[in-house]
Amino acid sequence: MEAAIDRIMQTYDLLANRTAAASEEARAKVTNYLKTLMEAGEKDTHRLTVCGLTYLRQLDGSVDPVKSGYTGL
Repeated sequence: MEAAIDRIMQTYDLLANRTAAASEEARAKVTNYLKTLMEAGEKDTHRLTVCGLTYLRQLDGSVDPVKSGYTGL
């Protein structure tokens, strides 16, 4: 699980410029999320990584098409 968390945080830090405190908060949230996934039976490191990145992007709102500038036109 640590390998997945490290990969998630390295990738996520490349996507956005955050303070060290915000990065630590994101690490704590994604760690709890991955624990839940592992307890549910997920063992694939690559899938955990993708799920973790998706989770963090949903938390910061970067998945929202309206926030990313999509107008529907």
